[in-house]
Amino acid sequence: MKEIQDRWFRMAKEQGYRARSAFKLIEIDDRRRVLKRGARVLDVGAAPGSWTQVAAQRVGPTGMVCAFDLKAIDPAGLAANVRVMQADLNTLGVDSFDGIPFDAVISDMGPDTSGDASGDSIRSIALCNALLDRIPHWLRRGGHFVMKVYEGGGYPALLKRADALFDEVKGVKPESSRAESVEIFVVGKGYQGALAVTEAPRTASTPQRGWSTRSPS
Repeated sequence: MKEIQDRWFRMAKEQGYRARSAFKLIEIDDRRRVLKRGARVLDVGAAPGSWTQVAAQRVGPTGMVCAFDLKAIDPAGLAANVRVMQADLNTLGVDSFDGIPFDAVISDMGPDTSGDASGDSIRSIALCNALLDRIPHWLRRGGHFVMKVYEGGGYPALLKRADALFDEVKGVKPESSRAESVEIFVVGKGYQGALAVTEAPRTASTPQRGWSTRSPS
């Protein structure tokens, strides 16, 4: 049985993060500088909210983090500059977020793993391509991007697609990723604004509908 309570798990508990994955974003941002003070950040597939916590800290009170997932995200204890929503990424356009594109889009989203490495990679890459389909609706020109993917046969093509959309793209493997994990994080800087899809968003909700915001104490 794998040792779950490793040092990253223990550090997450000690520092008040909801999951050990917080340290993956911390390391990525320390190395690549994708989160700036005052920025608007969209956290995709955010449950349980550890990346949301890190992003909120890094953008500060003048910034804002919008976080959503198919699963409910508990807003209790999150910073006042965070909004959470339960939604499918394919149903959200820029009008779902006050009509203002984001400075950064981050995603720790992944499929439920099955133990079949090839199948898990195929499903992960499909999710990543769906996310890239939404980037024209969400990310401002010059903005930054982070997404998790499970490496496999489709990874080079995914990296090539991302490379066509950003000035600079790199694959990053954080130290806090488990040694046996096939996950890697694609980091794109300087979104070029080139359209990845031609279709319009399928739905656009009013900004307030479905959002939960923590009331300042």
